[in-house]
Amino acid sequence: MSRQESNAFKPLRSVLYMPSSNERALEKAKTLPADAIIFDLEDAVAPDAKPEARKAATAAVQSGEYGNRHLIIRVNGIGTAWHADDIRAAAQAGPDVVLVPKVNSAEEVLELVAALDAAGAPEKTTLWAMVETPIGMLNALSIATASERLTGFVMGTNDLVKELYAEHVPGRQPVLTGLSLALLAARAAGIVIIDGVYNDVKDTEGFLAEVEQGRQMGFDGKTLIHPGQVDGANSGFAPSEQAVEDARGLIRAWEDARTSSGSGVVTYNGKMVESLHVESAERTLAIHEAIQAL
Repeated sequence: MSRQESNAFKPLRSVLYMPSSNERALEKAKTLPADAIIFDLEDAVAPDAKPEARKAATAAVQSGEYGNRHLIIRVNGIGTAWHADDIRAAAQAGPDVVLVPKVNSAEEVLELVAALDAAGAPEKTTLWAMVETPIGMLNALSIATASERLTGFVMGTNDLVKELYAEHVPGRQPVLTGLSLALLAARAAGIVIIDGVYNDVKDTEGFLAEVEQGRQMGFDGKTLIHPGQVDGANSGFAPSEQAVEDARGLIRAWEDARTSSGSGVVTYNGKMVESLHVESAERTLAIHEAIQAL
């Protein structure tokens, strides 16, 4: 599967982590309107619970009970005691994505791709890398372009804050450089990129502000740690009614001008329209239609 086919406007507004060791959480995930579910084997699972969590995650992926949601298994990182077994199990389960934390180099991407191939991962199962360290940010472009099987980045902002000796502050000034480097690399490579989590599940105002910031920066969606964050992410990363109306109007104006024999200058709502504006409008409509198809 090519990157273009894999990333063709699949809504990924809300990407919810669920601990695979928690049977109730996995059951609840079937009813949530999240675009994607991450069956987590890493941070959310205690060491002694990891083998059973691995079995539960693979069973969930193979159950067929999660509808059209994008299904992702986050394995434990390279060099951990559980990584090899996680990769083998995830590959055989065949989720949409295997997500690997702390990917720091193109060489690690090639190692992961080889492991997935060796374990018999189906073609539809792609690789996403968590970019969450200073060296990962600085190597973002080489990571993003290392393999056609790598189709996405997920930002690990908590780890990045820790490794920078920074602080979590409104507006995320300490990590904006890293976020921007990863965004540039993802867009240059043509892969999706999902923003990091917001830690305070009771701070709705702060969460929604960060959703808006992520959308304005260019992220495709946001990773979430609580079901209560799903609706806000879905709304925040969906084109507004006004944006959809404007996109349709702009495209009509462009098409009308191309079919008429009048001036070559195209305007819509008093603003000059160029082909790049049309491409952005077409993308807005494609995302809107994909969301409506859910």
